[in-house]
Amino acid sequence: MFDNTIEFLAHEDYVSLKEDYPTPIKLNIPEWFKKLNHSHAEKTVKGCMPFLDTLTTGYLLKVPQDYAFVHNFTNKEGQKDIEWHPPGVDGASFAFKSINLTTQVPNTHPPQQVEGSPHAEKNKQLPFLKILNPWTIKTPPGYSCLFLPPLNNTDDRFSIIPGIVDTDTFEQEINFPIVINGDKYPVLDTTIKKGTPYVQVIPFKRETWKMKIKPVSTNFLQKSKLFYNLKIMHIYKSKFWRKKKWN
Repeated sequence: MFDNTIEFLAHEDYVSLKEDYPTPIKLNIPEWFKKLNHSHAEKTVKGCMPFLDTLTTGYLLKVPQDYAFVHNFTNKEGQKDIEWHPPGVDGASFAFKSINLTTQVPNTHPPQQVEGSPHAEKNKQLPFLKILNPWTIKTPPGYSCLFLPPLNNTDDRFSIIPGIVDTDTFEQEINFPIVINGDKYPVLDTTIKKGTPYVQVIPFKRETWKMKIKPVSTNFLQKSKLFYNLKIMHIYKSKFWRKKKWN
């Protein structure tokens, strides 16, 4: 029996599409990580437990259907623009009865909402496309969710704008504006395919914290450094790391 349960709720028709279910993110370890070698002679990030925790903590949302668009092209008026190709109705009208994803008008946020931010600059000062999410997410009382691009496994074309939602009280679908990687793709003509990993969901308990700054002695630092230098990867896993369970 689990102490905490996170619930993903959707329209009864959409819930029948099991391939679209959110999953523990540990089931989506990237292939490049799986292929890494790690040994005493050849140390890689595959032996780093803090890195592994980023790949296995929380749950994964996948893009619910194809999103086709051209970003930052020059239109007939000579201005930079974004062109949205609305999804077909075959799967969309079935999967998104409750949120009308088949609209011919893209869901966007104007860049002025985050004017001066790195997000606006990276998105080339164009409107932010928004991926509509069919899932309502519920957590126990006192728990919220942190929503991030998949840590150390982000699509190089785009990423969501991170946020925190109090999912114990907010009972609606949570939609995600995306930032196009205009630094790498000055003009991007692409389709984000259905099933693409795009959101890491990490539930956490809301608690009050306070911080302290404390001095320590040189002797303390020297002892700590000596301990740290003794095969730190092995020591961290055996002495400090604690297994986390995300089911």
